[in-house]
Amino acid sequence: MTDDQILLEFRSANALLEGHFILSSGLRSPRYLQCARVLMDPKRAEKLAQALAAKLPREVAESIDAVVSPAMGGVIIGHEMGRALGKPAMFVERPDGLFHLRRGFTLNPGTRVLLVEDVVTTGLSSKEAIRAIEETGATVIAAASLVDRSGGSVDLGVPFTTLIRIDVPTYSADDLPPELAKIPAIKPGSRAT
Repeated sequence: MTDDQILLEFRSANALLEGHFILSSGLRSPRYLQCARVLMDPKRAEKLAQALAAKLPREVAESIDAVVSPAMGGVIIGHEMGRALGKPAMFVERPDGLFHLRRGFTLNPGTRVLLVEDVVTTGLSSKEAIRAIEETGATVIAAASLVDRSGGSVDLGVPFTTLIRIDVPTYSADDLPPELAKIPAIKPGSRAT
């Protein structure tokens, strides 16, 4: 898929929002990608996951044993990536503020994992998820996301593949441009802080 085709999928799902948004990182942005909306259509989710799986380096796709994603945002795309790659898909969640495998999910020491996210901005959630996965003895050998909002600067400590890179400006709350400061901020993401 081309970048234009990918953006068309987001626009068709009303998943590319305009306004004043508080990102899960705490940064502010005039645009927000609501991946849950683009992924709520199973055929669209499957199509995007297949496109992302096709972009993975062959050695990664051939060597992973499992796909793990952080809840909530990564659950759907993680499941679809598992399907596209023919691998089990599971997720980590934050019952106490820290990521853990739950619900009977287990990873054996040495399991090679692909971490899958919907959107990566600062990489904070991804790094927390990688830490939780590696505490099981498994090894995260690569990461992937539908969207890279980091401006290409995120370093997750493993090879990182993204379906599309979207460079949207982000600002700290105390350094907003005047036009953004005039708009009430909303927090559409899943993180409380």
